[in-house]
Amino acid sequence: MSPTVPHRTPDLALHRPPTTVDELFALFEENGHRRYDEVTILDHALQCASLAVDDGATEELIVAALFHDVGWFFAEAPGASARANDHHAAAGARILEPMFGPTVAEPVALHVTAKRWRCTIDPDYFDELSEGSRITFISQGGPLGTDERAVFEAHPGFITAMALRSWDDRAKVPGLEVAALEHYRDTARGLARRHASNA
Repeated sequence: MSPTVPHRTPDLALHRPPTTVDELFALFEENGHRRYDEVTILDHALQCASLAVDDGATEELIVAALFHDVGWFFAEAPGASARANDHHAAAGARILEPMFGPTVAEPVALHVTAKRWRCTIDPDYFDELSEGSRITFISQGGPLGTDERAVFEAHPGFITAMALRSWDDRAKVPGLEVAALEHYRDTARGLARRHASNA
């Protein structure tokens, strides 16, 4: 199968990012059928969240794992730059931070940098990536420079970003049965309420 990244279909132009938890869930329910390498976007999201649960991750990291690729949905929205899908991590973080705060948004913002870091320090890691991830690696900036690497390693979000990256890489198993999207709604709503109350 040729590697693909999610694309906007002619009858589905996504203009406005979600601003509530229910809108976020509806986005994945309605558009999660788009392909993402060997699986769909929704399959990938659910597998990533399941891996986070299995590893005993916090609720914040589980929600980050579930929605880490939300930025893909807007890569080809009208007005987006030609390289918008190279920056889906930052786009996703901008969507998630107002809802959930930085503990959810930060790992999402850094998960592409985490891939670049792993490829930089471990040449074998690149060969283990899916074909789609290998292709996007170059457009996402390729190996980190010495200064970039030092900055990322010193970042307080380094550990959580690397955890999310690990789940992201393994969450592309065709036909794997995991918990459904609805399983996570109460958790996401609870996080959003706590963030709003602390704002």
